[in-house]
Amino acid sequence: MRKTLKYHLHDVTDYISWSYFFYAWGIPSKFATLTELDGCRTCRQGWVASFPEADREQARTAIQLYDEALALIRELDGKYFTYAHFAILPVEAEDDNLYVEGGCIPLLRQQVKKDDSLPHLCLADFVRPRGSAYPTLTQEGKPTVGGNVGLFCTSIDGEMEHLYDDDPYKRMLVQTVCDRLSEATAERMHEDVRRIYWGYAPNEQLELKDIILENYQGIRPAVGYPSLPDQSIIFVLDSLLDLSQIGIQITESGAMMPHASVCGLMFAHPESRYFVIGAIDEGQLADYAQRRGTTPDALRKFLSANLKG
Repeated sequence: MRKTLKYHLHDVTDYISWSYFFYAWGIPSKFATLTELDGCRTCRQGWVASFPEADREQARTAIQLYDEALALIRELDGKYFTYAHFAILPVEAEDDNLYVEGGCIPLLRQQVKKDDSLPHLCLADFVRPRGSAYPTLTQEGKPTVGGNVGLFCTSIDGEMEHLYDDDPYKRMLVQTVCDRLSEATAERMHEDVRRIYWGYAPNEQLELKDIILENYQGIRPAVGYPSLPDQSIIFVLDSLLDLSQIGIQITESGAMMPHASVCGLMFAHPESRYFVIGAIDEGQLADYAQRRGTTPDALRKFLSANLKG
């Protein structure tokens, strides 16, 4: 299954994780509790007063930023849109590779020493082993949780990032809002995938706060996440998914344009969870490079944070 979705800005605004928006402005995440208020003036005054005197000016700044961000979204809503493109594909795992129609996605495995009772994880652990009899479809015709994998990308109308070039403050505001809208689109898309398109959780009924806290079945590691740290894997995903379907272009260094774009994988297995790959040694780097069809030196710049000194 492959599908492209188009969202109005108001369709995804509720899925924004505002703590990351505030972080981009240097405001601690504790001030994101502002977004839980109903907006009444008295409530906000009480909220500001709940902080120590030294924090209250920053709380007022958070209110101003939040209000201006919402006003900007309302201003752009209907003129611009966000987009998601995804594929749900039968998959098999072997030797830390995911084999899907059209190609292979090599992955990394944890190596850092840990308690003997704890496994060294790889994302390939959350799908069926190659050659197993695990079915790829349920009796209802839906893809199974372990017999399939999701590939996804989300983005915005590229013109949005270039609005207000003559106003440094509004330009930064629109760029930080665009980043959040793209991430929120991934969250909304993932909900639609779980409930409808993949359909492995058709009866899911979660409040938005639980969705934002990822209290649902399955994971959605994006490229750059600790469990999918190699930025160059974008080129592999592009070859399988075609990110240009929603206007994403990739630079030679593996950056996506528009900047406010996200891509990665989706896993449905109930035991799937996020983890940190951490440090890898030269042996795994060489093996990974061979599976990628390149050289260790070509990958070093993408994995410098994971290579042991």
